[in-house]
Amino acid sequence: MPETNTLAVPETGVADLGLFGKPLFQDPGARALKRVGVVDVGSNSVRMVVFDGAARSPAYFYNEKIMCALGAGMADTGHLSPEGRVRALSAMRRFSKLAEGLGLSELTAVATAAVRDATDGREFCEEVRALTGIKIWVIDGEEEARLSAQGVLLGWPGAYGLVCDIGGSSMELAEISGGRVGKRVTSSLGPLKLRDIKGGAKARNTHIKDAMTGLAEKMGSQRDRLFLVGGSWRAIARIDMIRRGYPLHVLHEYRMTRQSVRETIEFIRTSDMDTLRVEAGVSSTRASLVPYACEVLSRLVKTFTPKDIAISSYGIREGMLYEQMPQRLRDRDPLIEACRFAENKDARSPGFGRILYNFVLPLYNSTSAPRKRLIKAACLLHDVSWRAHPDYRAEVCFDNATRANLGGLKHSERIFVGLALMHRYSNKRENIRFADLFDMVDEKTRAEAEILGKAMRFGAMLGMDKVEELGEMRWHPKKKELHLRLSAEMEPLFGEVAVARFNSLADSLGAQAVVKIAPR
Repeated sequence: MPETNTLAVPETGVADLGLFGKPLFQDPGARALKRVGVVDVGSNSVRMVVFDGAARSPAYFYNEKIMCALGAGMADTGHLSPEGRVRALSAMRRFSKLAEGLGLSELTAVATAAVRDATDGREFCEEVRALTGIKIWVIDGEEEARLSAQGVLLGWPGAYGLVCDIGGSSMELAEISGGRVGKRVTSSLGPLKLRDIKGGAKARNTHIKDAMTGLAEKMGSQRDRLFLVGGSWRAIARIDMIRRGYPLHVLHEYRMTRQSVRETIEFIRTSDMDTLRVEAGVSSTRASLVPYACEVLSRLVKTFTPKDIAISSYGIREGMLYEQMPQRLRDRDPLIEACRFAENKDARSPGFGRILYNFVLPLYNSTSAPRKRLIKAACLLHDVSWRAHPDYRAEVCFDNATRANLGGLKHSERIFVGLALMHRYSNKRENIRFADLFDMVDEKTRAEAEILGKAMRFGAMLGMDKVEELGEMRWHPKKKELHLRLSAEMEPLFGEVAVARFNSLADSLGAQAVVKIAPR
């Protein structure tokens, strides 16, 4: 068995070189993330991800996965799959060459259950290093659980509950609360290992039940949210979307109930898997493991009875980044950081989003902090799609907001931000090809998004540069009056189109428009 790396790293951020012997961030306090490449050598797949963008909410600059099944057959041989090993070595050579072409100084690679358990795991790591120069850090099960939980925290800063990461040869559990990772355990409940159990479904079910009982004894009561991490869980979630006819095909933060899990598992059992996998966009290799993952998920839900279930697209790779963030970086809002980065990169006047937010804020004096957070995000994004053709700009804005890689954003919140940005460029939402998504929020939310969009549409008319004084709006809901006060210097900007947009905003509020311009 290869030697595992268990070097402890403070939860508050690294003070030394950390788990991988080097800092992943050149400047951990920086808002921007310089390209960082990581490789996850799993039991089923080998994946390379290159992160870039906002440090607190990194974007996927490059993402490639090779299904190698390194852990296939290990129950009988104790060795890595010979065929899988050849494919994994080829993948690592390719990734090394890609990293060179992308200008990465090096790749940080971790290996999990298959490599740590195989008798030839160390030999495999040495061969990779000889061929590519890449050092693979082999982590133990509890460390794997911790890094996966860290990845969930990258996307959900305030998350609490139980993280379950399923790979090919293992399944890990970790509790999270208050931005920290608590108890964590590992098990052999990976689909590749379950497939090799002799005795069929009955033997597997007995094995799964016994293992899950032992996990529950170690973890204790865990009835909050269950976060599912891993390709097999994502495949099941895609199928759940198909069964439900769910219109937004974004896996991150997709929610399921215990009942929907039971119904989807039965749906999978009674469906033609070849047809289902094509419709869900699941590879044949992954689809072959889904039935075994269903057996685990069924017992997991019965054992821990979570209040709800959420899919996390963030896991061990994102956890490697979160691992080395200092606390001051972790404390930032991933949504707002991503929106700031997008504004700085793509808007015509970076920095104007903050001014616009302050301008529209008087409309939301009684609004909750979570909703104001979404309003701020929309203001930061209000101009990032300006290059799109005017005939399609509203749709592009909606599409970008609802499908972008944004952390800390529920699906209903994606729709709210998307609708607001759509109304930034269009007064109407009829005949939009995404109309099937609008019903994911109620009419009140749709109306609020329209008001925000029209407010941004008007505010943008008063200046696109970093002018600190746009004027001042005041909303008097009891009087049903929307007041606008402009300085004499700003008065020329209040032209015919601006007047029409202000009146349109007032109409959406059911208010009378009142304009006051200061004398010169």
